[in-house]
Amino acid sequence: MKIVIADRDSVGTDMDYSIYDELGDVTYYDDKVTEENAAERLTGAEVLVINKSQMTDKLLDDAPDLKLICEFATGYDNANIPACDRHGVKVANVAGYSTASVAQHTFALLFYLMENLRHYDEFVKSGAYAAQEHFCCLDIPYHDLEGKTYGIVGMGTIGRKVAGIAAAFGANVIFYASSGHSDCTDYEQVSFHELLERSDVISLHCPLSDRTRNLFDAAAFNRMKKSAILINVARGAVVNEQNLYDALVSGKIAAAGLDVLNPEPMAADSPLLKIQDSGKLFVTPHLAWASTEARERCLDEVKKNIEAYIKGEERNIVNP
Repeated sequence: MKIVIADRDSVGTDMDYSIYDELGDVTYYDDKVTEENAAERLTGAEVLVINKSQMTDKLLDDAPDLKLICEFATGYDNANIPACDRHGVKVANVAGYSTASVAQHTFALLFYLMENLRHYDEFVKSGAYAAQEHFCCLDIPYHDLEGKTYGIVGMGTIGRKVAGIAAAFGANVIFYASSGHSDCTDYEQVSFHELLERSDVISLHCPLSDRTRNLFDAAAFNRMKKSAILINVARGAVVNEQNLYDALVSGKIAAAGLDVLNPEPMAADSPLLKIQDSGKLFVTPHLAWASTEARERCLDEVKKNIEAYIKGEERNIVNP
């Protein structure tokens, strides 16, 4: 069986992809499969593994033997399910592999902002600390997370993990069900407006949908506390970037930590690039999901999906 594994550059070339070699005749590509190279790369291929490659009818026309697409991801928008259905191609994803990594990065962003860590690191490295008589520096005060209200948008697997960590720090956790319904009873469920008005910290862990696109717009920022911190590790388009820029520079909210943007890579003319104060805005390049352990789990789950297919079984199929 011929297997093509593409998009290795988006998962990391530091991973051990040799785990797939025992499954068949495997060809690896660091870059995407495209309409231009599909005929060359996918002729005779039965299984294709991707992360960011965009499937189209034309591309699938050039891969007539393709039966299964495996995502190195939970999201599968790039697989183009309607086109895959038309061509009789099943799509399998992986879920849950990055929960610990995303939750950890959520608090890395939060505490970097809450405690103004860049400021104090630069204060020490500049020599200013060594040159002063006092044993500490307190020119930018910071606050405890304990006793604060921590708001979560999206109480799925990652949202619940984050809720548990926030509660362990002594925060009062509330949440808004971005899907419109949640069976979670461990924490207080509130309306979106109540979440905005009560929360000292809000972190986003929801999928992108018609309900969540531009959920955080000017009206939302106007309802938030001026001292509030926003963390987005969900999808970039959940937050209107121009409105976020306006809210940050006008002091409508205190700070934001972002791991996702719209588009990605970041637009060269994004208004957020104008904010150079890392105590107000801190951005990482979509890496919350990508701890070494998370990526290893992702590769292992994809292997299990392919093994199931070889056995004639369906595993994690999203278009049965």
